[in-house]
Amino acid sequence: MPGHIKLVKGAVDPDPTEFLVPSMEVKRADQAKVYDAKKSVWIPDEKTHGYKEGLIESGDLEDPASKCVVAVGHEKFTLKAAQVGKVNPPKFEKCEDMVNLTFLNDASVFWNLKTRYQAKLIHTYSGLFVVVVNPYKRYPLYTHRVCKIYLGKRRNEAPPHLWAIAEGAYRNMLANKKDNAMLITGESGAGKTENTKKVITYLAMVATGSGKKVEKKVSLEDQIVATNPILESYGNAKTARNDNSSRFGKFIRIHFTQSGKLAGCDIVSYLLEKSRITEQQAVERSYHIFYQLLQPYGDGIGSGLKNMCHLSSDIYDYIYVSQGKTAVASIDDNEELEYTEDAFNVLGFNEEEKFGCYMLTAGVMSCGGVEFKTKGRDDQAECEDVGPESFPGKVAGSFGINAAAMIKAFCKPRIKVGTEWVTKGQTCEQATGSVGGIGRAIFDRVFKWLIEKCNDTLIDPTLKKANFCAVLDIAGFEIFEYNGFEQISINFVNEKLQQFFNHHMFVVEQEEYVKEGIDWVMVDFGMDLAAAIIMFEKPMGIWAILEEESLFPKATDKSFEEKLKASLGKLPVFLKPQSKTDKNAHFAISHYAGIVSYNVTGWLEKNKDPVNDSVVEILKSTSSVPLLVHLWRDHPGQPTTAPKDDGKKKKKGGGKTVSSYFKGQLDDLMTTLYKTEPHFIRCVVPNTHKQPGGVESDLVMHQYQCNGVLAGIAICRAGFPNKMLYPEFKARYNILGASLVAKAKNDKAAAGAVLDIIKLPVEKFRLGHTKVFFRAGTLGVMEETREDKIGSVLSWLQSGARGKASRMQFKKLQDQKLALYACQRAIRNYFTAKTWLWMQIWLAIKPNLKCTQFGKFKKEYEDKIALAEANIDGALDARSKVQAVYDGLAGQKNELSLALKSGGSAVQDIIDKTTRIEGQAADVQGELAGVVNRIKGEKAQKVALEGQIGKINATVAQLEGEVGVQEGVLASAEQDRADKDDQIKTLKDEIAHQSDMITKLGKEKRSVGDGRQKTEEDIQAAEDKCNHLSRVKGKLEQALDESEDALEREKKVKGDVEKAKRKIEGDLKLTQEAVSDLERVKAELSGTVARKEKEGSALGAKIDDEATLASKYSKQAKELLARLEELDEELVIERGARAKAEKSRTMLKKDIEDIASRLEEAGSNTSTQVELNKKREAELARIKAELEELNIAQEGTCAALRMKHNNTMGDLGEQIDNLNSNKVKSEKDKAGLELDLRDARLDLEDAVKGKAELDKTGKLLQGSIVDSNTRLDEMARALNEAESTKKRLQVENQDLNRQIEELEAAIANMNKGKISVTTQLEDTKALADAEAKDRAALLTKFKMMSTDLENLREKLENEAMRKSDALKALSKAQAEIQLWKSRYETEGMGRIEELEGARAKLQAKIVENEELVDVLQTKVANAEKSKGRLGTDLDDISMEYERVHAAALITEKRAKNFDKVLGEWLSKASDVTAEVAASQDEGRNYSSELFRLKAAQDEAVEQLDIVKRENKNLADEIKDLLDQLGEGGRSIHDLDKQRRRLEQEKEELQAALEEAEATLEMEENKVLRAQLELAQVRQEIDRRVAEKEDEFNNTRKNHARAMDSLGASIETEQRAKGEGLRVKKQLEGEINELEIGLDHANKANSEGLKSIKRYQGQLRETIQLFEDEARARAQISEQVGISERKAAALSGEVEESKALLDGASRAQRQLQGDIADSRGAVNNMQTINGRDMTSKRQLESSIHTMQAEVDGMLLAAKNAEEKSKKAMVDAARLADELRAEQDHATSLAAARNSLSNQLGELEGRLADAENAALKGGKASMAKMEMKIRELEAELASTQSRTGEAAKALQRGERKAKELAFAQGEDRKNQDKMSDLAAKLQGKIKTYKQQIEEAEEIAALNLAKFRKAQQDLEETEERAKLAMVL
Repeated sequence: MPGHIKLVKGAVDPDPTEFLVPSMEVKRADQAKVYDAKKSVWIPDEKTHGYKEGLIESGDLEDPASKCVVAVGHEKFTLKAAQVGKVNPPKFEKCEDMVNLTFLNDASVFWNLKTRYQAKLIHTYSGLFVVVVNPYKRYPLYTHRVCKIYLGKRRNEAPPHLWAIAEGAYRNMLANKKDNAMLITGESGAGKTENTKKVITYLAMVATGSGKKVEKKVSLEDQIVATNPILESYGNAKTARNDNSSRFGKFIRIHFTQSGKLAGCDIVSYLLEKSRITEQQAVERSYHIFYQLLQPYGDGIGSGLKNMCHLSSDIYDYIYVSQGKTAVASIDDNEELEYTEDAFNVLGFNEEEKFGCYMLTAGVMSCGGVEFKTKGRDDQAECEDVGPESFPGKVAGSFGINAAAMIKAFCKPRIKVGTEWVTKGQTCEQATGSVGGIGRAIFDRVFKWLIEKCNDTLIDPTLKKANFCAVLDIAGFEIFEYNGFEQISINFVNEKLQQFFNHHMFVVEQEEYVKEGIDWVMVDFGMDLAAAIIMFEKPMGIWAILEEESLFPKATDKSFEEKLKASLGKLPVFLKPQSKTDKNAHFAISHYAGIVSYNVTGWLEKNKDPVNDSVVEILKSTSSVPLLVHLWRDHPGQPTTAPKDDGKKKKKGGGKTVSSYFKGQLDDLMTTLYKTEPHFIRCVVPNTHKQPGGVESDLVMHQYQCNGVLAGIAICRAGFPNKMLYPEFKARYNILGASLVAKAKNDKAAAGAVLDIIKLPVEKFRLGHTKVFFRAGTLGVMEETREDKIGSVLSWLQSGARGKASRMQFKKLQDQKLALYACQRAIRNYFTAKTWLWMQIWLAIKPNLKCTQFGKFKKEYEDKIALAEANIDGALDARSKVQAVYDGLAGQKNELSLALKSGGSAVQDIIDKTTRIEGQAADVQGELAGVVNRIKGEKAQKVALEGQIGKINATVAQLEGEVGVQEGVLASAEQDRADKDDQIKTLKDEIAHQSDMITKLGKEKRSVGDGRQKTEEDIQAAEDKCNHLSRVKGKLEQALDESEDALEREKKVKGDVEKAKRKIEGDLKLTQEAVSDLERVKAELSGTVARKEKEGSALGAKIDDEATLASKYSKQAKELLARLEELDEELVIERGARAKAEKSRTMLKKDIEDIASRLEEAGSNTSTQVELNKKREAELARIKAELEELNIAQEGTCAALRMKHNNTMGDLGEQIDNLNSNKVKSEKDKAGLELDLRDARLDLEDAVKGKAELDKTGKLLQGSIVDSNTRLDEMARALNEAESTKKRLQVENQDLNRQIEELEAAIANMNKGKISVTTQLEDTKALADAEAKDRAALLTKFKMMSTDLENLREKLENEAMRKSDALKALSKAQAEIQLWKSRYETEGMGRIEELEGARAKLQAKIVENEELVDVLQTKVANAEKSKGRLGTDLDDISMEYERVHAAALITEKRAKNFDKVLGEWLSKASDVTAEVAASQDEGRNYSSELFRLKAAQDEAVEQLDIVKRENKNLADEIKDLLDQLGEGGRSIHDLDKQRRRLEQEKEELQAALEEAEATLEMEENKVLRAQLELAQVRQEIDRRVAEKEDEFNNTRKNHARAMDSLGASIETEQRAKGEGLRVKKQLEGEINELEIGLDHANKANSEGLKSIKRYQGQLRETIQLFEDEARARAQISEQVGISERKAAALSGEVEESKALLDGASRAQRQLQGDIADSRGAVNNMQTINGRDMTSKRQLESSIHTMQAEVDGMLLAAKNAEEKSKKAMVDAARLADELRAEQDHATSLAAARNSLSNQLGELEGRLADAENAALKGGKASMAKMEMKIRELEAELASTQSRTGEAAKALQRGERKAKELAFAQGEDRKNQDKMSDLAAKLQGKIKTYKQQIEEAEEIAALNLAKFRKAQQDLEETEERAKLAMVL
């Protein structure tokens, strides 16, 4: 742990001084540092990315644009002045608070921290917070000795330390009774978690005290500390920088009682890194608990953790947790498991909960081993092995569910479409992702449950909680190479925390300014970060867009990115990506710590974090693990029966995204933090190598920027960061003006005089009540001036010292000269007296005189006296000892003499024997005790050994079981090997049949053709499904059109109703008011009548024209008779549809009436909103006027106050003069006035205390003002949102009206364009026929090409046959072989190249044909879509036809010409079908608008809810009105008048809708302007309040000065006291008058500024509370005395406890001896265990080797199978060669036999010839030799022929190989064709999936539509009920 030293038990805590305060040697070395106040500067170092010190030679540092030349050693650098920073004086070396540095540049801050860290000072203050650097070494900084240093101390009374912040928080909580919080932030590895532990430990030590703990009961502080092992096991993991990194944030609240005693604790977690559960990088590790479960210690828990959790011993069996490191050198997982188990027991977990937690964690580990395989051609995931020993079985066993049901839910989950449940197939990837999602969700819920359980345990219900001290441990700002969803979440948290820090830091700073009474205008630096935070949190900000896209089913990362850029692209903090490490980043954000580029990949999926509902339902309903059922209790799952609704509450859980949950947690955290008193702790990583004392400058500066250190220092620069108390300032800078300081009345005047002497500008400093404040850099000027002054003083001192030394030297020389004169005189006198006789006598007598030796004798006696006095005490002690010995011996002598007299020698013998026997008995007793102890030790060892032997036997039995399992596995492997041998044999048989398979390729080609036909049929089926979907879409569009038509009809009905209402009106005033409306309606109706008449005349003209054309069409009547019969049948069908349409029309009429009523209600709402806006404008104007009056009144009161103040000051000055004149007279009464002086001083102290209390009340008022301002801003924001919603509703209403008008116009255009529709329909039919013909032609071409391909393959086969014939012909003659060879090399290779080229061309044509097929498919789909659209248009036309037919029935005049009209409408229908093509583009536009309308429908549903609420409100209002009318007893006539008036107002509001939009815009602009004016007025009020407070402060200062002067005069005179009291009473009266004036001003503004009255009331209450606080303070002082007496008593108890501690230390030493013995026994057992472990490892190694051998055998079997396959192919190839070789061998054998026969004959002839030669002589010899030569020649020729035959055989083999290669190429081509078929099947599958998705979307849309209809019906019923009421 960082900064803590590991102590030995019982040892004394080491001295921590050198780690807290720099030593004197270090301070002297720092002061001796070379420093030039004008030239020493810092410049950046590019090599180390740090800074180096140099001397500036030229340049102006005040001008940022100027160039500066800096010399560093022998090098010179030219830099801009902005890059150069001044060096602080040596006084500020290793400064404890960096804010006190005079030069607050980055280099100075870094240098200060670096020097302190390298001096082993790891704590440094920086304003409000402390910076803690990780030392990577153990320092004694967190011991009990250090705790005593900081206990009860203030922050400025002790060196910087973490515990100083904790102590301040604890004391602040007790003193102010307010909650406190400590915010700990930093990077991973900075020590946040360890520092959190230290803070908790300190608070536990401080709150519990040193009392004795109750035995056999776990204390609360132990339980709080025990939560760390559990949280670390489940929440910590190894990262690249830290071996024990917390991967979650936590907010720990430690509760205390009223007296400060520990009362409990609770924990809240944030942002657990769930992705680490299933994925880790190579250098990282997952959470520690996964690796602890496999440790040996777990075997002793219950029946063994691994056995209970179904785990093995090899971590690499679990993929989720073995992707990175599996072991960490600095962490002992076995020991950590022991700590975790102990923590579970300490926190009170029962066995069921503990083992349930372990089993669920093991189940999450095993989820990684679940694998899925694809079966069939539909990519359906399946898992075959679900046995208990498989991973699915282990997972199901750990979760307590059925494995088969779990796998089925993963592979085929259920989804709800409408009201039905259907199963959906999952691919392997989807199923694997679903398993990972379940694992992550279970681990996350287990972690949250652990925290809840710890919280339940850590709360002590017997103690009453008053306040708490909280610790926030959360990750700091992160800028990585790749920044994703986790980084933007944690950076947003740090943005909020930094804003909170900035706001709090400068509020505290400014409070000190106000307290000290310096001139300062309040500034809120917390708004500097508002731009980025508003971008995140606004309604269309990042979080809102992410939430919206996560809920949209078709949203992708690309659409999310585009929406972000469209909505936020113009904001100044939303930038383009600027990352050098991530080139794929999508956008960047300007944070306070820098610009960060983010990558949105996977954000939507991470935000959704989906889980498989089917699996969740199984876990909830069938699990036998109670903890798992408890964890999923809030998830809805997939219940088989509909849950009963309690009231109207909706189900919760399952729908919340990660971002919404995280944002809710963050809002709660910030609310809690704003209610607490915060303290800040920043942790820093000094280097990445974990090297003590090492500092990497770029890393440290990056953390400073991210942690907000530099931002905090920048805020300090804006104010007065350097502060110094007046005594310190006077002591240090007194030298600058000593005379004026001596004359000054007080320290403040002395400081002002010093600053006036050095002529420091007023802007550079401020003088407070107790401190002097300086701007950044001003102290450097002061130090420089002081050093100049010291230099001048030193030069003066040096000159004086040199003069003094010279004068002393001169005096010395002068004295020496006089001494020489005296010596000369003495010598002269001696020589003159040497011959004088009396002198000679005196010199002879003098040595013998005793009077001359008196000093010698005196010295001897004094030495003897001293020696005697020194030894007298020892002599007395020795005498007393000798006397005691003598007395004892005398007593013994007397006893012996008595014994001798009484008993004699026998007694002496008996005594001797008894003494010997007693000695022997004592020896025997000692030996017996030793033997007993040894027996006990041996028994204990025996018991331990028996336990160990039992464990070892268990492990041996387990290992034997594992060996048996492995032997079974080996036997199964051997059986598999035998099976594989059988398979090899069968494969050999199959290889024998491969030749037959070659002949069946043609059949396979045909089957491929059939497969293609099937794919085409599947494509046709897919197109049919697409047509079905288009029909569904058309039906929806038809429903929309019908609703629009019904709306139009309802408008007409509405007009009729309005006419009827106008007839009923009887009141004259109402009729006069409605005249204008009636005239407007009349004009509209006249226009509509004229338009209808024109349409009627046009229709009449058309009818006449068509009557004239009837004669022309009479010829075509015969042709149309057959068609008329068909149309008659269709007519019957259409009449049925007409009846249905009439029913739907009536229903739609009702719907339109309800919609109209809602529109009327919405119009009334808009009118009320307009009236409200007008009232608000009037109120705003009134408030402005009242504010102006208030400002004028305040200015008047301020002027009056100034006048009164000036008058009082003049009176006081006159009184002071009078007092000074009377000073001489009052000196005689000084002694009697001392008692009065004491009273006056007490009054003065009370006044100062009252002033402090008033300052506190002022702070509270400021806080309440800030709260009120925030509430006012929230109200303004709510008003703006209401206005925006109102405007949006009006705009949407206008859009709907405009769309209705456009639809009406479109219907008119449709009626006009019906004539051309039929022609276009015919054209489209012709086009479709042409496309069908083209498609058929392409199919025929494809078939022809396939046949050509087959022909080419047959040609290739024939060519191969010819090549085989050529090979046979080669054996005939060598010439023919050469000829065929040359022919093959020329023609054959060229032919092969041509064939390959032809094959490539065919493949290209196939690809083109496939593309054509795709194009045709798209065309066919488009044609089908157009066909569907035409069908819907035909349906619309048929509906129009029915309406026209009804009109024809109504008109009796057209009854006789029904056939003509029917023909006319039929022709019109044909024309309409021709116009369909023209309206096709419009149909596409409508289809595109359909999606927009769906979105608008969703918005309309939301608006419908709003309208419902408004309807409910209006219904209540109507009910109230009816009640009022009933109470008033009005008549029906009055009710009718009221209704008519309301209807008239409704019509006026409908007419004013367009005007309302403009007025709303104007009102919004007015509201914005008003808000700006309000903000300006608020700022003006704040400024004037601040001025007023400054004036009050000035008056207080003046009053304090007057009181000081009065106090000085009181010391000398009595009358001064009386007059001072009179002046005080007068001032109090004036203050009361001022308060009365303020009350009058507040009464004048009572209507507009009620909140200010409340604040003033609070001020009066605080003034009344002042006296109570003073009394309480007196009581507290008495309690302090009592506590001091208690402290004295406690000190006595401490001494007693020290004595007890000494006894405990002795007992501890004895225990250490026993521990050493037990350690020896433990070592022996460890050796035994080591031996067993070695044997175990040997067995494991043997098992691994056996597994490796089995794997090798399996690989060998696989290789053997592959070789056997190749061997069978080679055997098939070599069979033919063998036959040829056999034939050739038989021919050669025959030739050989013939040759052997010839040789035998020749040998016989040779013998005959020899005989003849012997007989016949030389002639016969010659003949025989000639024959022999001929035979040799023939033999040579035969040998040459055999050699050529062998060569021919080799060539034939080569040819055979080439043919085999060609055959392989053919097979590859066949495989390619099969791949193409598979690709087509894949496309078909994708089409099927798309169709299924489209069906699902359609089903969802239908469900939404039905739901909307149901909601609409419900709202209609409610509206009807409201209208009835």
